Parts: sequence; structure tokens; C-alpha cells
Amino acid sequence: MAEQKEKLPILVPVDFSVYAEAALLCAAELAEMIGAPLAVLHVVHDLGEAPGYYSVKGRKKQLRRMEDVAADMLDEFMNEIRKAHPERHILENAETLLVVGLPVNRILETAEKINARMIVMGSQGRTGLKHIMLGSKAEQVVNLSPIPVTIVKAKQEKSKHKE
Repeated sequence: MAEQKEKLPILVPVDFSVYAEAALLCAAELAEMIGAPLAVLHVVHDLGEAPGYYSVKGRKKQLRRMEDVAADMLDEFMNEIRKAHPERHILENAETLLVVGLPVNRILETAEKINARMIVMGSQGRTGLKHIMLGSKAEQVVNLSPIPVTIVKAKQEKSKHKE
């Protein structure tokens, strides 16, 4: 049984932010140490569920286009991380997943579907009024997840890539 447990993946939801990058790198290091596979998930927010959007007849075409764009963004994000961190060999074999829906629900559903051992995700660490008004996807996942969740915070630095 212990041998089978070694194959359970670590799930890393990403939104292409510096916080997601920090979580991915932390999860990659952990996965390498324990010999676990890495699954990287991006959730395309379902327009029909998003407040402030209209559901239109051509919605499926719009959603398909969004998925294509999101898939390209996920590939680009992973390629940039791999290039910047060649020492993290596990990133080369990381499985990438793209699903549509409400982020918290889809993160939890995906974790169950792939039988993840744990979820590692980034957080901006909002506090005060911003936190109360916006809520935190990370906090919701922590509260609802039946498996361990590790929250990784990134130092807020000015990006070297910005002009």
C-alpha cells in the first residue's frame, strides 16, 4: 500500500500569477523529494456562472475560444517556468490539466478525480476589507478539502520582466 501511495500526485492550481509560480516551485521541490508526480491545473472560469457576464447563444464558441487561449497561456506559463528552473526536472513531466467552471469547485473535483495526495496553491495573503469583500479561493479550498492543502505565499517584488 505504501508503494501505491508514492504514485499519488500533488495538485497545483495555477492562475499564471507570481503566487502560482511560487506554489508550483514549492510543489515541484516537494514532489521530487517524495517521488510524487505533479499535476498542474488551470480553471477557466465559466462565463455562465460569472457575475456581470451575459450568457449568449454563441456561448459555446466563446467558451471554446477562451479554452484555447487559456491552454496557450498554460503552455507558455509552464515553458517559462521550465526554462527559468531547469534544475526542477519534475516540471518536464508534469501533467497539465485545463477545466472549465468555478475555480474552487473544479480544484476540489480535480483533486478527487486524480486521487491527489495534496493540493499546493499560492495565495496573495489579502487581509482586512479586501479579504472580506473578495474572499479567498485558497481559504475556501483549505476549508472544503478532505486532503491536505499547503498555501504558499510569494514575496511581493517588482517583476524584473516589466519595462
